[in-house]
Amino acid sequence: MRQLLFVLNPISGDIDKSELEATITAFCVEHGRQAAFFHTTGEQDQQRLQTELLRHTYDAVFACGGDGTVSLVAGVLAGTSLPLGILPLGSGNGLSKDLGIPQDLPGALRLMWEHTISPLDTLRINNNFSAHLADLGFNALVVERFSAGDTRGPGAYVRIATHEYLAYEPALYRIRTDRGETFEGPAFMVTMANGNTFGSNVVINPDSRLDDGEFEICLIAPFPGTAALGVLYQLYTRDFDASLYTQRLRCRWAEIEVIGQARVLGQLDGEPLELTAPIRAEIIPRSLRVLLPPAPPTA
Repeated sequence: MRQLLFVLNPISGDIDKSELEATITAFCVEHGRQAAFFHTTGEQDQQRLQTELLRHTYDAVFACGGDGTVSLVAGVLAGTSLPLGILPLGSGNGLSKDLGIPQDLPGALRLMWEHTISPLDTLRINNNFSAHLADLGFNALVVERFSAGDTRGPGAYVRIATHEYLAYEPALYRIRTDRGETFEGPAFMVTMANGNTFGSNVVINPDSRLDDGEFEICLIAPFPGTAALGVLYQLYTRDFDASLYTQRLRCRWAEIEVIGQARVLGQLDGEPLELTAPIRAEIIPRSLRVLLPPAPPTA
């Protein structure tokens, strides 16, 4: 694994990246690797990255940013043999945390030569790619407001969430899955979860796996303000299923109607997107190869 492409998002995570290229280059030179760089601009990044990969041969592509950057690169690599590496440099880095990837730059860069390559499932939401988590409802609204703002970082997200919660009106949903399970009623949030944890460390889908050929629909029902701290506590302590206001549906595909709405705001891997209802979500098994830390030796 000698020829490496690093995809850099210059604005992710409110982190200074002015020295990042030089740091990565020095690390690669020290360890006998060749580094090339691709910078996202927000303009036709997917098409430009696809063109770069057609023009040049690489052994792996590292996404350097948050979950949105990872999703961009993963969406281009899915269905190919080229593996994805992750340098977690965003506000939340939820997917890399779920995968056990070191959250420090030197530790993540060691994956260049100390790794296993594992195939992971991915999601399709109305033919849109998602590597980790997608949702409708409250969190999608907060993500949209956050993306439109000028401030990054967890503090900005919390401020927006607190403000939007006061006036939020849950929508009505109708859901059916390939297993024959159904749901109909109001929901505060509907999360289509291939992974476990949001970048904020909220565990929306405990004990799920990214390579089991299934995903979960994670529902949070509307709850009174007096229950808000309890719900939040359960989400931060991996106790999602213990709440009176939560349930999960495991499936390979699901259809979701938002009653009375033909178009609905969603978020896919931290990026807001308007979706046409009904929404079809399906798992694409073992469709993405990812560089992971090597398994610890067995006794």
